[in-house]
Amino acid sequence: MTQDLFRQDAYLRECSAHITAVTDTGIVLDQTVFYPLGGGQAGDSGVLVLADGTEIAITDTRKGKDAEGNPTSDIVHIPAPGQEDRVAQLALQGPGTAVTARIDWERRHRMMRLHTTSHLLCHVVPQLVNGCSITPDYARLDFAMTDPLDKEALTAAIATLVAAAHPLTVASISDEELDANPALVKSMSVQPPRGTGRIRTIRIGGDNDAPLIDLQPCGGTHVANTSELGAIVVTKIEKKSATTRRVVLGFAQ
Repeated sequence: MTQDLFRQDAYLRECSAHITAVTDTGIVLDQTVFYPLGGGQAGDSGVLVLADGTEIAITDTRKGKDAEGNPTSDIVHIPAPGQEDRVAQLALQGPGTAVTARIDWERRHRMMRLHTTSHLLCHVVPQLVNGCSITPDYARLDFAMTDPLDKEALTAAIATLVAAAHPLTVASISDEELDANPALVKSMSVQPPRGTGRIRTIRIGGDNDAPLIDLQPCGGTHVANTSELGAIVVTKIEKKSATTRRVVLGFAQ
């Protein structure tokens, strides 16, 4: 089991950890700041630094799977090609080897900004989402709708929400609370994970008398305030099908 430190604090850039396993897929730690691919958000990259200063470049991060392909509570750090000898040495050392896990912060922060902006877009376009992708360079959301969308109008609406400096709050609700409020789930294709009794949520706004901008289950990484997003614009709107409109977000040039 890997403790997912990024769930509590998305701003952690590194942590001390110990290797619990080295598999054919990658390296498993007892705790990590690396976010694994999931919920549309790409996995983190970075480095694992050994006690002697040796670095193992990590090109991707994924959720662990058992022999039957079912997800486990492990988080697997996937080494970049060409480091087989270093990884083999780790395997020989066995579990318990100390490392420092350090993410590529600039890449992660770009994804945090785009992921939070995608939640703002869900407020601006109040339709169900049937596909999304969050990368360091762009975010893509597919909305189940037939009406046309205006690129400039969406960009202006997002800019207004950014300038309003709405705070983000990480919280959780029970399975029963979600069942009583099914509209909180904005995605048609991805359902929030159940089984622990609590489901992590991201709320934008809604403090005191401030307006609630968005509230939905989400396990991804986000900024703390919309003022941190900067200039993010709608770069493209596509008609993917008769009932789907794709909106692509990117950083202003």
